Amino acid sequence: MDFLVLFLFYLAFILISVLVLCICSKTHRLEGLVQGGAQICSCVIPGCFQRATKRLLRYLFHTRNHAFIILYLVLQGLVYTEYTWEIFGYCQELEFSLYYLLLPYLLLIINLVFFILTCLTNPGTITKANELLFLQVYEFDEVMFPKNVRCSTCDLRKPARSKHCSVCNWCVHRFDHHCVWVNNCIGAWNTRYFLIYLLTLTASAATMAIVSTAFLVRLVIVSDLYQDTYIDGLGHPQAMDIVFLIQYLFLTFPRIVFSLGFVLVLSFLLGGYLCFVLYLAATNQTTNEWYRGDWAWCQRCPVVSRPPSAGPQVYRNIHSHGLWSNLQEIFLPAAPYERKKK
Repeated sequence: MDFLVLFLFYLAFILISVLVLCICSKTHRLEGLVQGGAQICSCVIPGCFQRATKRLLRYLFHTRNHAFIILYLVLQGLVYTEYTWEIFGYCQELEFSLYYLLLPYLLLIINLVFFILTCLTNPGTITKANELLFLQVYEFDEVMFPKNVRCSTCDLRKPARSKHCSVCNWCVHRFDHHCVWVNNCIGAWNTRYFLIYLLTLTASAATMAIVSTAFLVRLVIVSDLYQDTYIDGLGHPQAMDIVFLIQYLFLTFPRIVFSLGFVLVLSFLLGGYLCFVLYLAATNQTTNEWYRGDWAWCQRCPVVSRPPSAGPQVYRNIHSHGLWSNLQEIFLPAAPYERKKK
């Protein structure tokens, strides 16, 4: 019982931390929390360690590197090794369907293909050669994306929905975000690959969680564990309950239960993020636009002159043209010359 309570507290702490980070990032309080935490830690952490930590964090999150790609492949390899080494073999002994057991491997192949495509595909880098073409693709809303704005780093006119990536050091057409896991920006030309990559990754984690859970349930039913009794701390026999059963399975199959807990948490986190990405796709928004949408104000209307006392104008998405058109724009991105204004 003690182990299960501690594990549930640990799981709740991780989930609550992720939720708090999401809320703080949306309300622009994350930077203040990080700075406050750094100031508190500076009182007890030696200066040399702080400088080394800053250099490491800068290398990981502010420069292009393959650290997270390697980490991702290692984690995926460990999970699939455990699945192949134990779960696959045990499930074959319990006569699970072979097609059912091979599904995670099929998802893995598809996932790796779109992972590579997301990593290697040009997200839509804006250069001197294609600057004028990209300027014609999207309409300027004069709120979040005003006309005739130049990038202070690239010295290029900024097309609507573009943004300069400080990590890659280039401007990206229909910039969504920079993803450290693929070491690339997510833009107009690789958003479709990123979406399928995320979908197959979520599906593979969920499938492995389902197979692992089905194995443990089948094992309990076949061995009649739910009908057994155990001796509690006072020496009294007790009927098998779910708490004791989970602890027994953990002690008997620790790697399988730990792997199950990992893919379960991963499935919920990835599933939540996938729903968010699908919402952005359905409404024709990018992560950058969603993030900036709450504070993108314009002090005067671009069409009608407004008095200063009229108050600010809230940003509205002018690029959404219905579900199917929005999805088509992602999966069949138009070339710049195909979207010229008349």
